[in-house]
Amino acid sequence: MIDEIDEALRQLLIQELPIRQGEVDVTFDQPKREWSARLSRPTLNLFLFDIRENNKLRQPTPAFDIERSENGVVVQRRKPLRLDLHYMITAWAADPEDEHRLLARTVMALARHGTLPNGVLSEGLRDQPAPIPLSVAQSIMMEKPTDLWSVLDNEARPAVGCLLTVALNPYAPVTTPPVRSAEVRFGQSIRPPDQTLSTPDGEGRFVWISGLLRTRSGQQLKRARLRLVERALEVPVQEGGQYVIGLLPRGRHTVEVTAEGRKPVRQTLVIPSESYDIVV
Repeated sequence: MIDEIDEALRQLLIQELPIRQGEVDVTFDQPKREWSARLSRPTLNLFLFDIRENNKLRQPTPAFDIERSENGVVVQRRKPLRLDLHYMITAWAADPEDEHRLLARTVMALARHGTLPNGVLSEGLRDQPAPIPLSVAQSIMMEKPTDLWSVLDNEARPAVGCLLTVALNPYAPVTTPPVRSAEVRFGQSIRPPDQTLSTPDGEGRFVWISGLLRTRSGQQLKRARLRLVERALEVPVQEGGQYVIGLLPRGRHTVEVTAEGRKPVRQTLVIPSESYDIVV
């Protein structure tokens, strides 16, 4: 949900500043020294530095919201948490005048809206129990900005606070796409805080992939077996056809699939790919 708030803020700023043809980047990064040194164009950064429950909006009783439909059905829902999202907005450009101009335009753009407009809300935010309040440049938002800059190890610069309060139901089901791959890199680094490895690209990098074994019609294979040919490795296949292979370098790999009533079939897996499903 927080990522949806980020995107709503991005779209609001693009519309209200306005930002045309990508002349200004809108990012949500930690403004560390290494990050700011890599900037090559005007950037407006919204750093989410604090998340906490809004105790003033907490309603311990009643614990449930009750909805009654016309046919007599009663639905009980737990009251959601109300979370305050605190953003620190900074402008980055070659000249201080450009930074100040961009900050001023940002404050005016956000101050025109007491809540996030419906036009920038994603489907996941449209079921909020109330409009999402938005406030900007309030004194209580950033009482000690110097402490924050010292932690970020960067030079202090003008910043504007922005606060949004969003309702979050911890009991609501969350639907996300399945994880198809995970990459692990290891090696030596001369700058550990920057997470930059001195290892040549491609070395010390391994990938875990997962996918499904299925027929072209989408049906499961009976008694399917999977083998990674280059390693002569038998890969476990779950009942639903799911498989996982780990510690693979990027590139091309050959797998062999056997199933009841079918001849062995070999296919090539290319890493990285959008999908690792094996269709036979």
